Amino acid sequence: MRHFASDAAESYSVGVVDVARWEQYSLGDALPFQAMWYSVPPASSSPQDLHPEVELSVVVSGTASVEASGRITDVAAGSCFLLDTEEAHVIHKRSTDTPLMVFTTYWMPREPVAATAGGGGATTTTRTATTTAAGTAGGETGR
Repeated sequence: MRHFASDAAESYSVGVVDVARWEQYSLGDALPFQAMWYSVPPASSSPQDLHPEVELSVVVSGTASVEASGRITDVAAGSCFLLDTEEAHVIHKRSTDTPLMVFTTYWMPREPVAATAGGGGATTTTRTATTTAAGTAGGETGR
């Protein structure tokens, strides 16, 4: 077992957001996704973010007000939110109490390779896209 403590992780700032990426743990290809923690200070918001990865986030503490697809949805501690590829989003921490802490996993989406018809239905084969080291800059993640 390996233990990863968010309070001991090396982090950097993206605007007011503190980001700690899991690349620092030298996991290589051990996981089928990338991961990070980020925190948003009270009464603050992340910069708008947009990236090619699918993003699944777990709110560890606080309540995230997630602005995406023209809506704002409050996501309480212990709950999750899923952002699709290229879905613009802003994470707000509206209250003035403790900071918002979020654990996020992200990966490149699967892409259809071929579709064939036969036997009364269509079959789609998928493959996993290759993740590149380069990503879009900015947002709460700096990806």
